[in-house]
Amino acid sequence: MHIPSGFLEARVWLPMGAIAAAGAGYAIRRTGRELDEKRTPVMGVMAAFVFAAQMVNFPVLGGTSGHLMGSALMVAVLGTWPATVAMTAVVIMQALLFQDGGIEALGANVFNMAVLGCIVSGSVLAAGRRFGGGLRSLPLALAGWLSVVAASAFCALELALSGTSPIGIVLPAMTAVHGVIGVFEGLITVVAFRFICSVNPRIAATGKGGAGCGGL
Repeated sequence: MHIPSGFLEARVWLPMGAIAAAGAGYAIRRTGRELDEKRTPVMGVMAAFVFAAQMVNFPVLGGTSGHLMGSALMVAVLGTWPATVAMTAVVIMQALLFQDGGIEALGANVFNMAVLGCIVSGSVLAAGRRFGGGLRSLPLALAGWLSVVAASAFCALELALSGTSPIGIVLPAMTAVHGVIGVFEGLITVVAFRFICSVNPRIAATGKGGAGCGGL
């Protein structure tokens, strides 16, 4: 999912950098208006948790592996825009500290996993809030799955536009593998969110795309 150095042409990574910066900037402004001081530390805790969780890989298919992306879990706890800010920080730190994704591809990686991933997750969870009880797990799992598949599809599109791989090859390959990874993402999101709610039921956001712990 993290696009390394040399895989994107300037005509792709430059505009993606601008789009990612605009998305992150908007998220920062919204977060400043929506997040109170008591919940601000939760952003740091969730960013640290997702950062650490992404270090754990699990086998998927044909020698490939996957790890938690974390957008859906972030949104469920923080809400869409604070989650976007936290995920952006995670992706940037991964690139700077562990070279997980190229510097010139940072904009594309931030957009795919932070901006797009959180917006998709927030939209699914906002729609899913109308359901209660046991059905709460369904939108959580769907948000996790769809955020991964959407991010992988945009990653494939960026690679194709750069001439790295034909769209007819890279898009089916990326979405097929990440469709399986997304299943694990959905399961982990449900389990992790339920655990967080069991520890502190008041921690999860109830608005702006957050899931809220009520009914779990």
